[in-house]
Amino acid sequence: MGYKNTQECLNALEANGELVRVDKTVDANIEIGAIQRRVFQAGGPALLFTNVKGCRFPMAANIYGTRKRMQFIFRDTIEMVERLMKLKLSPMEALKRPWEYLGAPRTALHTMPKCVSSGPILQNETTISKLPQLVSWPMDGGGYVTLPQVYSESPGNPGFSGSNMGMYRVQLSGNDFVQDQEVGLHYQIHRGIGHHHAQAIHDDIPLRVNVFVGGAPAMTLAAVMPLPEGLAEIFFAGAMAGHRIPMVNRKDGLPISAQADFCICGTIMKDAQKPEGPFGDHLGYYSLAHEFPVLKVEKVFHRNDAIWPFTTVGRPPQEDTMFGEFIHELTADLVPSVFSGVHEVHAVDAAGVHPLLLAVGSERYVPYAEERQPQELLTNAMALLGNTQTSLSKYVFIAAKEDMRGVASCHDIPVFFRHMLERADLTRDLHFITRTTIDTLDYSGINLNQGSKLVFAVAGSRKRGLGVEVPTGMDLPRGFRDPVVFAPGILIIKGPKHQKKRDQQDAALDRLGVVLEKVKGIDRFPMIVVADDARFTAKDWDNFLWVTFTRSDPGTDIYGVGAFTHAKHWGAETAIVIDARLKTYHAPPLEPDLEIEKRVDALGAPGGPLYGII
Repeated sequence: MGYKNTQECLNALEANGELVRVDKTVDANIEIGAIQRRVFQAGGPALLFTNVKGCRFPMAANIYGTRKRMQFIFRDTIEMVERLMKLKLSPMEALKRPWEYLGAPRTALHTMPKCVSSGPILQNETTISKLPQLVSWPMDGGGYVTLPQVYSESPGNPGFSGSNMGMYRVQLSGNDFVQDQEVGLHYQIHRGIGHHHAQAIHDDIPLRVNVFVGGAPAMTLAAVMPLPEGLAEIFFAGAMAGHRIPMVNRKDGLPISAQADFCICGTIMKDAQKPEGPFGDHLGYYSLAHEFPVLKVEKVFHRNDAIWPFTTVGRPPQEDTMFGEFIHELTADLVPSVFSGVHEVHAVDAAGVHPLLLAVGSERYVPYAEERQPQELLTNAMALLGNTQTSLSKYVFIAAKEDMRGVASCHDIPVFFRHMLERADLTRDLHFITRTTIDTLDYSGINLNQGSKLVFAVAGSRKRGLGVEVPTGMDLPRGFRDPVVFAPGILIIKGPKHQKKRDQQDAALDRLGVVLEKVKGIDRFPMIVVADDARFTAKDWDNFLWVTFTRSDPGTDIYGVGAFTHAKHWGAETAIVIDARLKTYHAPPLEPDLEIEKRVDALGAPGGPLYGII
């Protein structure tokens, strides 16, 4: 059966050669996060820091840092959970091959939490200030919980079936929070706790919230799982754990995860908000300080052998990338059942996940047409933008399955982009949604949570060959230089420093489009990107995807070569130009502390605890 708590999991990892103890004193302020990121990048082991400066609790990191380790942790249950999901997809499968689903009923029984009267979590009480105060990046606003399981229940439908458990960041210190009495709770739009909070505000009652840290690894996975609305994460945790999750019933509050290492109990009061942040986030930039709900702390519990699991985030790939890949493995077969007509989706980690979604859908609306064009694909794209976490996608690139002979998957990014650009009709295939909601962490839009989206839908035959050499005779406008071909059909140009205000377009990009119309061979480059550093952007696909899609808002930052507007439809005769420069209003990108990095280097030197790892 799966691990019941952090200690069991770490002991198993150590016995399997997948964990290293670091007994040297380390600082939770910047240093410990820098160590975790370096070890992750090296594909190294899980880490147990036994001597954290100024803190009595050990800290554990990189637990989920490799695919191999994820598979090991959930090795007892992953196969049956996949079968259970397929059974939901097609119950007839159990009738066709019943021997493959013999364990499914037992797995389903594990989904119901087990109510208990007590547990290790209640062994001790402490205060917020005595918890590890992890500060991951130099500009972070204070100490944070980075692997929390934030548990709430619907005021109108209390109980496990009406619960939500999400991974919403929790600020423990800094800013204006009253020490030991308040913590910041940053939850983004389209998160389940938001529905509970809205109900509590409507009913004019406090919203009770418990924040679990540690416990069964399945609880951590469940907190990041993008489950359909109405399906409680605590149920999935039981299936993934291979046992019923024990929850301590309390007359004066929400249930508490009995095997958790820590639990912060509190309430969100109506209209209680304070600035939360900044925080170095997973898009590779800081999310800045904004007003978010305040959790009034009532109790802080911890078990006798408590260990503080943590991660740090930053420009991908990071440890949270492993969660995304693991979740894709679990849910890939369910995509067609959730999104009718969609065969495959790929939320691109290198682009920060939500900024770019690649998809493959069916185009069957007019099968007798001489030339196929996007119709059903648009229905598919709107479904993606209207359901689950894919609704936060900013760019949706979707291609017709019927055209994809020789294209294995939208996970083969270079091939998929080439397929799209060869077939795109830029006068027809670009569909903008403006003044809409976007990811809270994305600062490319016109305001917090507000920006635009682009559906780029392609179907039909090949329409052009793609250029692989910079066209000759490119006499660019002043301030634009260093054109470089990144990939077939994709040209990158260095642009002048951006100087406009938020929600303003730049006439210099319009002038660039006019000049490029006269360049012979520019029609072989349907995608042109303007960046601050063309060479950096063109270095590899990770750089290209990160710069292009995290630094642009479709409505504001897409221009055209041969641009036109007809009956409120925008298109381009020859090419789109994406302004992917850092804007005056963007949050700053994450930069490491060089002095801290030198200290991390020393840990990897001969005789250091990380020698041979980093």
